Amino acid sequence: MKTALITGANKGIGFAIAKSLGKQGWHVIIGARNKDRAEAAVAQLKEADVEIVDYVLIDLSAPETIEQAVKAVQSDFSDIDLLINNAGIPGEHGSSLTESVEDLQATMQVNFFGTFQLTQGLLPILEENHGRIVNITIPTDPNPYWNPFAYKSTKATQNVMMQALAIDFEKENKNLETFSIHPGPTTTDLNGNITAEGFHTPDDVAEKITAILLDGSTHQGEFLEIYGELK
Repeated sequence: MKTALITGANKGIGFAIAKSLGKQGWHVIIGARNKDRAEAAVAQLKEADVEIVDYVLIDLSAPETIEQAVKAVQSDFSDIDLLINNAGIPGEHGSSLTESVEDLQATMQVNFFGTFQLTQGLLPILEENHGRIVNITIPTDPNPYWNPFAYKSTKATQNVMMQALAIDFEKENKNLETFSIHPGPTTTDLNGNITAEGFHTPDDVAEKITAILLDGSTHQGEFLEIYGELK
C-alpha cells in the first residue's frame, strides 16, 4: 500500500488530494496544526469512504513541532513514500513598497524554512522507500496583475528548493524524486474563497494532481501546470 503525508490537509487542496488518493486505496496522513481540525478532517474523509487515514500534528511556523512530526513519522509511518508539501500562508498580499519585514519573515518561515525542515527531516525514510516529494506551488514570473510580494517571494524560494534537491538527488544517485505542481487559480481560504471566472474547485484540482501522481512517469525537477503546459 502506498502512503502519503500531505501537509495542510485538513482543508482546501490538501484535503481534496487526501480524499482523492484515499479513494485510490492510499494510506493518507493528514498534516495539520490543530488537533481538533485534524480529527474533524479524518472523520470527514472516513465518511467519504477513505478507509485508511491518520494525522500528524505539524505547525510549520514552529520548528519544534516539525521535529516532533518527523519523529512521529519515523515511529508510526515508516512506510511513507510520498510527501506533498501543500501547506502555506498568503502573507499580507501587499506591495513590496509597504511589506513589513515581520510579515515577510513569518511567511518565509512557513512556506520555505518550515517546509524545508520537514522535507530534509524525512529524506532518509523517503529514500529508503524510493519516495517522492511534491510541492504544491505557483509560478513566480513577473505579473503586474497579481504581485503579492511576500507570497511570491516565499514560493520562489520553495521552487529553488525543489530544483536544488532534484539536482543533488541525481548527482548523488539518491532513490528520490521531487517535482512541483502549479494547481492554477483555486477557490480556497488562502484567497478568501474567490469564485471568479477561471477559478477551479479543490476537488477538480485534486483529481488532476492525482492523475499526475499515478501516471507512472518520472518528473524529476519538473514544474507541472495542471491547467497549462509542462515546463
